[in-house]
Amino acid sequence: MKKILFVCHGNICRSPMAEFVMKHLVCEAGLADEISVTSKALHRDEIGSDTHRGTREVLRAHNIPFTKRRASLMTAADYTAFDCIIGMDTENMDDLDRFTGGDPDGKVRRLLSYIGVDRDVADPWYTGNFEATYRDVDAGCRALLKDLTKNA
Repeated sequence: MKKILFVCHGNICRSPMAEFVMKHLVCEAGLADEISVTSKALHRDEIGSDTHRGTREVLRAHNIPFTKRRASLMTAADYTAFDCIIGMDTENMDDLDRFTGGDPDGKVRRLLSYIGVDRDVADPWYTGNFEATYRDVDAGCRALLKDLTKNA
């Protein structure tokens, strides 16, 4: 089983959005038994909080199923436990670099790198534009799934 972990600052906007979008794509592809997906935070700000209302609204608008959840913090053990760890922005990547000791196993990537773009997934906590974030997350997740299944 391939295990994917999406991370962002607080685990209430972008990373749970990516988690639910990716789970939906994996299910549609009939790969739920082969690919596991979750999300976590890199900072403690929102630990225990449910997914942000704006994220839930945009997921509903795009018919992406989601469940009630609680933001949780990435741990050192997660680096070993997951095959792919996907950050949303430069700050996340800097945090992951420090947290993983420079990513010695080459597991860490920024989401939009999968579509060949060198930019961040904007944080809707600050922009308020959950739809723009959704478009980036959807494109990144589709490309990630294609990458994961290209040799299957």
